[in-house]
This record gives sequence, C-alpha cells and structure tokens, in this order.
Amino acid sequence: MALADALVAAGSRQSRRVATTTLLVAFLVAASLVGLGVGQFPIAPSRVIAILGQAITDPAAPLAVDARILLLVRLPRLVLAILAGAGLAICGGALQCVFRNPLVAPQILGISPGAAFGGALAIFLGISGVGLLGLSFACGLGALVLVGWIARIDGRTETVTVLLGGLVVGSLFSALVSLIQFVADPNGSLPAIVYWLMGSFASATWEQAGLAAPGLVTGSSVLLALRFRLNILSLDENEARSLGAHPERERWLVFGLVAIVVASSVAVSGIIGWVGLIIPHISRLIVGPDQRVALPVTALIGASFLVVTDTIARTATTAEIPLGVLTAIVGAPIFALLLRRHFREREA
Repeated sequence: MALADALVAAGSRQSRRVATTTLLVAFLVAASLVGLGVGQFPIAPSRVIAILGQAITDPAAPLAVDARILLLVRLPRLVLAILAGAGLAICGGALQCVFRNPLVAPQILGISPGAAFGGALAIFLGISGVGLLGLSFACGLGALVLVGWIARIDGRTETVTVLLGGLVVGSLFSALVSLIQFVADPNGSLPAIVYWLMGSFASATWEQAGLAAPGLVTGSSVLLALRFRLNILSLDENEARSLGAHPERERWLVFGLVAIVVASSVAVSGIIGWVGLIIPHISRLIVGPDQRVALPVTALIGASFLVVTDTIARTATTAEIPLGVLTAIVGAPIFALLLRRHFREREA
C-alpha cells in the first residue's frame, strides 16, 4: 500500500511538472508573438506568423516594410532577450546552489562590473561593434581570473573567499567605470556610456546576436546539463565529497560558465540586474529546490520575464525606458515580497 501511494504521489508530481513546463512554454511563445507585433508600427499576430513562416519557407523572397521591421529590428532583439533572460536566470540559480545562499546573484563574482568597464572603455575610445563586444567579454572574463587569484590561498579556494574576492573586484571595476564617466566628454561619449550601462536591447542586430549567442547558448546549456551536480554542490562539502564530487574543481567550472554567459549578455545589452536574483526564487516556489526540475523552469521564466519587460520598455512611452531601470523597478518589490514570505515560513 505504501509503495502504491508513493508511486501515485510521484506520478502526480511528474504530471504537475509537465503541466507547469507546458504552460511556461506556451506563455513564452505568446509573449514573443505579442512582443514582435506591438510597437510604433503594430503588426497583427496573424501577419507576424505569416512573416515568420515566409522567412522559413522562402528566405530569398523580397520583404515588405512590416516584414523588414519584424525580421531585421524586432526579431534579433527578441532572440537576445530570450537568450539573455534564460542565461542570467540559470546563472543565478546555479550560483545560489553553489554558495548555498538565496541572496547571491551573478553580479557577486564581479563579472558584470568587469564587462561594464570593458564596454565603457570601448565607447570612451570610440570603439563600436565587434570591438565593443570583444572588450566587454574580455574584461568580464578577466574579472573572474582576478577573483580566482585573490580567492586562492595556500592552493585552496573557499566559497567565502570567492564571495569576498568578487565584492573587491566588483568594487574596483565599478570605480574604474566611474573614472571613465568622469573624464568622458559630456557632449559626446558620456551620454552613450550612461545609457549603455543602464541596459537595453535597443541597438540589437543579427550581428550582435551572432556574436553573443555562442557564449549564451553554450554556457547555459552546460549549466543545464550539470543541474544534477548542482544538487550535490548545494550540500555540505564533506557530504559532496562522499558522493564522488570534487567541490572546488566543479565550483570553478560553474564560475567559468557563469562568466561566459554574463559577459556575453553585458557585452550586447549593458547591465541588466535582478533577473538572476529573483527568478530562481520564483522557480523554487513553483517546483521546489530540486535543480533537475527547477533550473529548466528557471530558464523559461527568465526568458519570459525579459521578453515581457523589454516589450514594456520599448512601448510604454515614446522614449524607450532603459531595461535595467525597469527590471529593478519590477524586481525589487517582487524580491521584497518573496523575502518576507521566506522568513515567515522559516519562523513558522
């Protein structure tokens, strides 16, 4: 009888997970279609589907005005929003497991400030396009290397030293960004630097998508493939070792993958905060803490969140709202509510 009850309970959980995933996929598809259609030049959903179908079946066909707007302006922006939203959310979930701390976000490793410094420096020097992306990416990875050097003491690294090293490196690169803003031309590069740092997909192109996609897709995919190991890394270090894990080596593998994803995202969109902090909380609230289930759900929610937020950012007013500002406005109250709920449940 007990075995039968257990099997029924397991089947019920599996059904709920399938239903949840299906609903999230459907919502992401619907949000994407709406995002492609709305704007200063509205396109009906049926026409959006027709344009996408024609682009797949007959890519050489001449494009009408609405097809050009959809395929060359809105679609690369949507692709970047989906990839960046999913990637940042996955990174947040992975880091919260590794540090066993629900308040950890990708920015904690200093990667975002490092990539932001690279982008600000490129704009200050008049470098754009591939050069800006490359310099942002290189500085983001360089920040992680610097964190590793600071955190490695007597041939070992602990999560606490990594955390503190990330705070030190992040503060250093944030100060360097402020220095660049101080010396930048107020009538030239300064406004571009400030706007870029606030985060936006306004300048998204297929070239940018092609440059950022390999890092975003590869890093996110490998983290998803490692989600069972993340469950082990969330245990005490001695317990993890007893299960055959190598905590220090596997932690740095996770950190490296997070660096690739975050640096790729910052390079094309600037700093977009809160996604990696609040989305894993929402995911755990829906499906529980098991990362084998929670991490894919986290990716879907993160992608949907950034698609919806980006659509609001470019359509709510005549002048586009910086995406990083909007995610903070939306994310801060949500996180406050989740935090209060967490402490209420813990006290109960």
